[in-house]
Amino acid sequence: MEIRFLGGTGEVGRSAILVNDSLLLDYGMLTGNPPQFPVDSVDPDAVVVSHGHLDHVGAVPSLLSGDARPPIHWTPPTEELTRTLARDTLKLHGGTYDCPFTETELERVTQVSERHGYREPFEAAGHEVTFFNAGHIPGSAHVLVDDGETRLLYTADFHTGDQRLVAGTTARPDADVVICESTYADVEHDDRATVEERFVESVETTLWEGGSVVVPAFAIGRTQELLLVCAAHDIPCYVDGMGKRVTRMLRQYPAFVRDPDALRRATSHARFVTGRDGQRKRIVDQTAVVVTTSGMLSGGPAMTYIPAIRQHPTNKITMTGYQVEGTPGRELLETGRAEIDGRIMPVSAQVEQYDFSAHADHDGLRSFLESYTDATVLVNHGDDCAGFAEGLRADGIDAAAPELGETLEV
Repeated sequence: MEIRFLGGTGEVGRSAILVNDSLLLDYGMLTGNPPQFPVDSVDPDAVVVSHGHLDHVGAVPSLLSGDARPPIHWTPPTEELTRTLARDTLKLHGGTYDCPFTETELERVTQVSERHGYREPFEAAGHEVTFFNAGHIPGSAHVLVDDGETRLLYTADFHTGDQRLVAGTTARPDADVVICESTYADVEHDDRATVEERFVESVETTLWEGGSVVVPAFAIGRTQELLLVCAAHDIPCYVDGMGKRVTRMLRQYPAFVRDPDALRRATSHARFVTGRDGQRKRIVDQTAVVVTTSGMLSGGPAMTYIPAIRQHPTNKITMTGYQVEGTPGRELLETGRAEIDGRIMPVSAQVEQYDFSAHADHDGLRSFLESYTDATVLVNHGDDCAGFAEGLRADGIDAAAPELGETLEV
């Protein structure tokens, strides 16, 4: 089997892996200014997408330019999420370098889409492919690829621990080669129940003191997780941004969430912001919790809420996700100020960070890989892939960290 790494090596973003020069696994983008895309253009016979996050699907519609019409295989939520993200990218950046596809190419996605459930083998570009629940977000999948000689397991992003939205992965299919993510390979997550308890206590304290809490959250996965947390602890909250649309969509796929009834109750518990008639201004003038995009403060309704609450130290901004270097969210955490909506703003409100990660940490990664001590492990999707691979080798595992653009025979 020949494996070519077109992105996602030594970085968190633009995941893209070409198998046997015919089957493409993911085709994402690395957010930034400017964004970055996989290093080479490709013309695959088929595409398999692991899950609906920008770093894995952000450039997928561009594969349908010209006469190219490769079938795209994914779970139902992943298709829906991909099209939602693509429409948002077109809205924000259509016609610029920041958007690698056109409206026409996006419309073609539905023409080539092929949906699959978990543990249902299918054929793609001459390979047998099977999805397994990866426990990351609804619809996320480990991808098992069998070319008749070699069985490749592409873990994509995964979590071994339970979240309120999705249960942790338990799948360990047999494989000769494992391409393993390493986003949090150097981190040990705090116990999820403890993180949730600290978050709830902090929010309730701020509300009791008369302050407002802005909770920047990724639209996909994190917004729904936090709505579930708020509902479980009877914390009144608003939800704003793309997360509203994603929440409604995910309710259409109950088989891909851990507790559909809990998600229904959380959706009813939250108040969805319309933005009409000055609603956002009225919200920040009261004591309120607002779960809103974007999770890294790079756009979205957060651009309205943060300036409105930033000057009063009773208010609070609770970051709930990984902040990529160079983003306003990362700048705010490190310096207490950030570029918000084109202006550098000092923030007097309290700023906190909570680890609601949907990725396996160091212990989770190692426990997962205990099932693959006899396999070849190729480490990707992390800031220190080489360091994690070195640690695996020290324990007797055949591990390596491929370079960007490298092709390996396994």
